[in-house]
Amino acid sequence: MELARIIKIARGDEPADTLLKNCKVVNVFSGEIIETDIAIAHSRIVGMGRYDAAEVVDLEGRYVAPGLIDSHVHIESAMVTPPEFARAVVPHGTTTVVTDPHEIANVLGLDGIHYMLDMAKYNPLSMYVNAPSCVPSTRMETTGASLEWYNLEALKREKYVLGLAEVMNFPGVVSGDEGMLNKIRSFKNRVKDGHCPGLSGKALNAYINAGIGSDHECTTVAEAREKLRLGMYIFIREGTSAHNLKPLLPLVTPENSRRICFCTDDRHPSDLLKEGHIDFMVRTAISEGVPPVTAIRMATLNPSEYFHLHGRGAVSPGRRANLMVFSDLHAPVAEMVYRGGKLVAQDGQAFPWQRPVQKTVLRSSMNVNWSKIDFSMAADGERIRVIGVVPGQLISEHLIEDTPSHDGNVVADPNLDLLKIAVIERHMATGKMGKGLVRGFGLKRGAIAASVAHDHHNIVVVGVDDENMLTAAQTVAESGGGMAVVDGKQVLAELPLPIAGLMSDQSIEQVRDGMEELLVAAKTLGSSLHDPFMAMSFQTLPVIPALKLTDYGLVDVEKFKVVSLFV
Repeated sequence: MELARIIKIARGDEPADTLLKNCKVVNVFSGEIIETDIAIAHSRIVGMGRYDAAEVVDLEGRYVAPGLIDSHVHIESAMVTPPEFARAVVPHGTTTVVTDPHEIANVLGLDGIHYMLDMAKYNPLSMYVNAPSCVPSTRMETTGASLEWYNLEALKREKYVLGLAEVMNFPGVVSGDEGMLNKIRSFKNRVKDGHCPGLSGKALNAYINAGIGSDHECTTVAEAREKLRLGMYIFIREGTSAHNLKPLLPLVTPENSRRICFCTDDRHPSDLLKEGHIDFMVRTAISEGVPPVTAIRMATLNPSEYFHLHGRGAVSPGRRANLMVFSDLHAPVAEMVYRGGKLVAQDGQAFPWQRPVQKTVLRSSMNVNWSKIDFSMAADGERIRVIGVVPGQLISEHLIEDTPSHDGNVVADPNLDLLKIAVIERHMATGKMGKGLVRGFGLKRGAIAASVAHDHHNIVVVGVDDENMLTAAQTVAESGGGMAVVDGKQVLAELPLPIAGLMSDQSIEQVRDGMEELLVAAKTLGSSLHDPFMAMSFQTLPVIPALKLTDYGLVDVEKFKVVSLFV
């Protein structure tokens, strides 16, 4: 809308489009609750106070806060397309997300990123993108694409691309890897997000010198405090597998809260639909003693300032009319959600909207050379490295155990919770495999498999023997990607994910129901994990300590190299 008319409406010389009357505005600037009215013209707030308007909505004393912002999320981890993700999170008060599409980029490259941008259009959710910085995340995995700095240049011209996404290859930054540094140089004047679990001391100083401004991988207050003191924004994360919210909330003080934001990173449909999104984090923070306005500010104004989204994040003149309306300040639950001045959700339901037309044609992403797939492992040592799952965290343990063997081969020992794990390359049919042992899944029989394996997204499978593992892996491939639970030759449950082997073309409710069937089936096999599929998917990410598995083999993340299975 033309500036002169905006000013005329703000002066009160012309009526506004909409007036939200009798509000208690959560003022994230002053920390106050202010009783006033909100005048909206077109998509923006033009004034606070008494105004005439074409439409008057009496909120009857309800609270109004800025629309919530997720500072870092991988939409692909919800296993649905951007429109379905929007339908799930907007009713919870989320109006803006900053997403890193590196999951689909690792499978399909720039085509995958353009697909996500295409599908984000015309949604009741503003989806901003940070260009994936690590495709692949390391040189110790096979991916479907590789993006160098010059591949990312075109993305900088996209309207909704803000900066450079989480720089996961922190060893590469610290050691001065030219390929990594060229990406950072390319985004010199843009926001650059971080990913540096456990990094400390001089190595952390070196990492921050690259201009990286945030980190969402902190698991302890001490780690977060060191990074905060050195100038980083801390994104507190609460995902499906990584539960860092309550452990990190003691970090928050009146003095430092302006440098702390909320993010979900990776969150499955059941958690989105049952618990919520960023609103769940706000409610939890308040219940743990964080003042309500402070908690809301960490989900609104703080990320808007970090990402230079200065038209969002507050209820004030000149800001976009992205608003969350609720009744209980101490347990905010969205009753009405406005995005750009339009009511887009009410009482937990998003209103219908025009769905985007897919323009990007996606190629097949399941290419496995089954003739080369062999799950056997010769028992070449008496002591063997084992990946130790840490429930509720993305980090793993680097365990050393006596080698369980039979007839000269390594075998699983379910009684000791030692299971076989394998990663099968699925992008270029090379037949490459990584094989090892894992502890923490609890399976007594059968196997589980998925084509969601961060961040290379090859097929990952955990099971009690080779036959079960082969059946599970082939079931995933035959459905075009997805997840499966098998017991012998019987498929107990499966969830097809035909879009890059990462996302479904079905509704989020259907995906949730399919996921619930998988979890129930996995529990019948003995798994005690909240979500063994999410846990399994992160045992393959070679940028989070301590021991991980890719198609190259076992990766000692702390040494940042492939290591022998045996000690």
